[in-house]
Amino acid sequence: QVQLVESGGGLVQPGGSLRLSCAASGSIFTFYFMGWYCQAPGKQRELVASFTSGSSTDYADSVKGRFTISRDNAKNTVYLQMNSLKPEDTAIYYCHARGRNGGYWGQGTQVTVSS
Repeated sequence: QVQLVESGGGLVQPGGSLRLSCAASGSIFTFYFMGWYCQAPGKQRELVASFTSGSSTDYADSVKGRFTISRDNAKNTVYLQMNSLKPEDTAIYYCHARGRNGGYWGQGTQVTVSS
């Protein structure tokens, strides 16, 4: 079984920063896709940042220039650095990984941006 465990969420003021972590059981090298999704209340889950095993990265237009996805293969962990946070970023953030055996989701971590 594959487990993804997110951490790092919390309450921050507008303009603040958070770094989310997604720790995977097993090597993340086995996944050809990893990314971060968000789901705000009453809205559908959407992709905000991702990269593949080929090292390409992609970002939603709403977070370009503010969020950065990175990984540490030795720690089997993917990160999402979130800067210049806005109230509109408030959501549950989910880690997602996909490999040859299918896709996997973490349970999510809450990010709340409020003054």
